[in-house]
Amino acid sequence: MTYFRFLQLFLGIPLIVVGAIHFFMLRQSNPQLPESFRTWKGWAVTLGLICVAVIWTTPWDNYLVATQVWWYDPDLVTGYLIGYVPVEEYTFFILQTALTSAFTLLLIKKFPAYLIPNDFKPNWNIIRNSLILVGLVWLVSTILLISGYLPATYMTLILSWALIPVMIQFWFGADILWHYRRILFWGIVPMTLYLAVADSLAIAAGTWTISEEKTLGIMLGPVLPLEEFTFFLMTNVLVVFGVTLLLARQSHERSADMPVLKEWVAIEQVSG
Repeated sequence: MTYFRFLQLFLGIPLIVVGAIHFFMLRQSNPQLPESFRTWKGWAVTLGLICVAVIWTTPWDNYLVATQVWWYDPDLVTGYLIGYVPVEEYTFFILQTALTSAFTLLLIKKFPAYLIPNDFKPNWNIIRNSLILVGLVWLVSTILLISGYLPATYMTLILSWALIPVMIQFWFGADILWHYRRILFWGIVPMTLYLAVADSLAIAAGTWTISEEKTLGIMLGPVLPLEEFTFFLMTNVLVVFGVTLLLARQSHERSADMPVLKEWVAIEQVSG
């Protein structure tokens, strides 16, 4: 199975289906997002997350390929590289982010009654405890990565890379995320399981290969390393968290109190 064939089957088709559902919902009498999420446009948030995903992931993924944490079959890609990584991999960044974001937007529209906000005040206990927990995991992962313990290479590279933006998201709005935890669960879990199954099929087909020396050797099924499941879990967490925080009205109200964001809020109010 070529890499582009994988993209067509497992990301392209689902994205078309989700896009079609959005289109038919637009034809309904009340196609808008619920009031608590009616801030920026969903497509603009998705586009912004795609840009961030490509920028944040490109150097990290190039390092993985350059150090043989994973590699691809040269006969199953077009051969066009940007750095060490085939162009198909960059397409994957874009399509996964778009699919997870679009799916999350569907969920937000699906449960409007749940999303009607109550009086909301910052919960500093949730924010502090979330930061402490994630910060400790990041610290342990980074120490283990620096130590050079080979079997933990891929796992620590994932955690030390992904938990930095997670900590930023928690610092800004862990309590907001907890408020919308139902959306987070249904946005993250199904997409992670789906992409993990698709990844298993690609590994079995030889589209790409994961280093046995640089993984912990814990398999979820016949061919899927724990690290690959963790990768999809963390990337979906970042996207679903991002969609929620960027659209939630509580985030916009909170950002108005932050000097560095006041100009953005002012622009939004003028344009709105």
